Amino acid sequence: MHSVEFESDSSSMAASDLPFLGHLELPESGRKIKRRASHTLGELLQRVGDFTDDDDHVVDVTDDRRVFQPASVPFLLSFHNLTYSVAARRKIIPACFHRTGGESTGRVLKTRTKTLLNEISGEAREGEIMAVLGASGSGKSTLIDAVAGRISPESLKGSVTLNGEILESKVLKVISAYVMQDDLLFPMLTVEETLMFSAEFRLPPTMSKSRKAARVQALIDQLGLRSAAKTIIGDEGHRGVSGGERRRVSIGTDIIHDPIILFLDEPTSGLDSTSAFMVVKVLQRIAQTGSIVIMSIHQPSYRILRLLDRLIILSGGQTVYGGSPAMLPQFFAEFGNPIPPNEDKTEFAMDFIRELEIIPGGTKNLAEFNKSWQRNKNPNSVKTSIGSKLTLKDAISASISMGKLVSGATHLDSTLSSSSSSVPNYPNPIWKEMFIIANRSVTNSRRAPELFAARFGAVLITGIILATIFWKLDDSPKGVQERLGFFAFAMSTTFYTCAEAIPIFLMERYIFMRETAYNAYRRSSYVISHAILSIPSIIVLSLTFAAITYWSVGLAGNTSGFLFYFGSILASFWAGSSFVTFLSGIIFNLMMAYTVVVAILAYFLLFSGFFISRDRIPAYWIWFHYLSLVKYPYQGVMQNEFDDPSRCFVRGIQVFDASPLKAVPESVKLSLLKSMSKTLGVNITGNSCLTTGADILKQTGVTDIDKWWCLWITVGLGFVFRVLFYFALLIGSKNRRR
Repeated sequence: MHSVEFESDSSSMAASDLPFLGHLELPESGRKIKRRASHTLGELLQRVGDFTDDDDHVVDVTDDRRVFQPASVPFLLSFHNLTYSVAARRKIIPACFHRTGGESTGRVLKTRTKTLLNEISGEAREGEIMAVLGASGSGKSTLIDAVAGRISPESLKGSVTLNGEILESKVLKVISAYVMQDDLLFPMLTVEETLMFSAEFRLPPTMSKSRKAARVQALIDQLGLRSAAKTIIGDEGHRGVSGGERRRVSIGTDIIHDPIILFLDEPTSGLDSTSAFMVVKVLQRIAQTGSIVIMSIHQPSYRILRLLDRLIILSGGQTVYGGSPAMLPQFFAEFGNPIPPNEDKTEFAMDFIRELEIIPGGTKNLAEFNKSWQRNKNPNSVKTSIGSKLTLKDAISASISMGKLVSGATHLDSTLSSSSSSVPNYPNPIWKEMFIIANRSVTNSRRAPELFAARFGAVLITGIILATIFWKLDDSPKGVQERLGFFAFAMSTTFYTCAEAIPIFLMERYIFMRETAYNAYRRSSYVISHAILSIPSIIVLSLTFAAITYWSVGLAGNTSGFLFYFGSILASFWAGSSFVTFLSGIIFNLMMAYTVVVAILAYFLLFSGFFISRDRIPAYWIWFHYLSLVKYPYQGVMQNEFDDPSRCFVRGIQVFDASPLKAVPESVKLSLLKSMSKTLGVNITGNSCLTTGADILKQTGVTDIDKWWCLWITVGLGFVFRVLFYFALLIGSKNRRR
């Protein structure tokens, strides 16, 4: 974007290794060089825009014939005296029910205060990589989170500025991206599809599909993923890309919109030295397109160290070194512990710091020496050289005009002018977000149909078993009892089958959190799309179960009866799916989620009215009866079955079938009926109807709510749980530490 003077020791890097760099002079290490930044992805897309939207047209992204005007002001990100303390805590409730910041933890009791960051200051410039080093627990990730706005402002002391202006959280979301330590990707999507879906989310709808595709292809080349473009990401059960390639894809999903600031938490964690070097080299190319890159790293190799421009080394939340990697030998020499000539600089520094940490006083002396050394060696020449010719808004606008920050261009003015507004900005309208989410979910489901196949198989087998066990029930007293058992089991089975949907959101949770943290799409879009996508599958399941059991069991009502029976099962699947989805939004552990779902569904069945009628439920438990999801579809299908006044279920001597007199001869039963007739004053014969469907409904206590109301209440409960799922995501999926 523009020319910046700075120190560099990357002299050994060949310009040919960086296909996206422009003219680059590489003098001897330690000398000041003038580097002309490479073209942004946006600038490359300007060339694409000169062509038609022909998808088959090949764009040479390495062509450097076109000259772009540099921006007026480079970006300088500064943070001053960042201090963050937390209460050291003791867990009292299992971790699956509570969440703090980005990690799952238990509900806790405060005991003492621990300082994670202690007055840390530093700066990062456009075109450079700033790396935060330190041992585990030193505060690396906490510092990255603090600068990236992922710590609550009420808990974090200090300031973060961009070109001298306080960087508001809302503006930071628009101009930055955050790459988490874990690779949060859909395993069944290819590299190209993953980046394309990210482009659909991050880039505005005004950009044509072909230009988005061209941008993805340019990014694939920039990330060095051309050979793996058509390979799926993969997981434990499916072979996919390598670890280094997976990490580069993770980076690509967050830089598709060409952010001005890129934060990365341990991007080389778990990679071999070669893969780690390739990842950092990609980050160097990204920085040289006009971005600020800030990353944490445990202990860089010698090759990686040569790619870094600035270091901050932390120990116990304090800065023990800040500056150029090339200045490390001088720093430790002046401290009195020079680095041996043939020893790796960072290995020596980290080992020396660990030795200090185990002695009384720790690294306090080294931290104090760093402060005085910084005052002597680092005058404010950098701050004065990056003047305030433009406001932050104008500087960002100038950067956008050069092709940076594609998704932020649409909403930047309103964001900067009314940063206090509570309305977030998103690249796409809600209907577009829903379409993209649905398209991605369908693609994933189509390539991994095991989950739906398991649910379909469970419903199919259950339907066949019920159809054969309850084959052609008659209208005898025994048939009535068997019908009651069938309805109770059938309605509860629909809910238990929905438990198979628990892993769907649990597998996507952290991908969802990563994507919504920087406004890739709205939470409401995800919830609505998730609900709509569940409808086709539950229709298939409901129709399969209803068709297998209705005529086989011999249920009443003909076509209208079947339609209501099918509707009740469909409503049950809808409510059950919504309920399970809601629970998956508040419980973070898969096994715990299964345990809770099964237990609650058992309680629903217990209080449904089958085992004990409503009139017999104790008053202090009656509220659970009305909360039971099984109650309403069970009552609905019961009324649908027994509401025909012309049907008789107990005639004459059948009244004795449920008593010890069932085994006596029929003549004795008829004599008893005559005696009962004389006593009651009513003529009761062997064919007299003694119990109708209305009597059965009254006896079972399922007449308090009309069957249609039962149906609509079941449907309504499904919507209620979807709304609760939205609020669970709104409250429980925030990426900020407290």
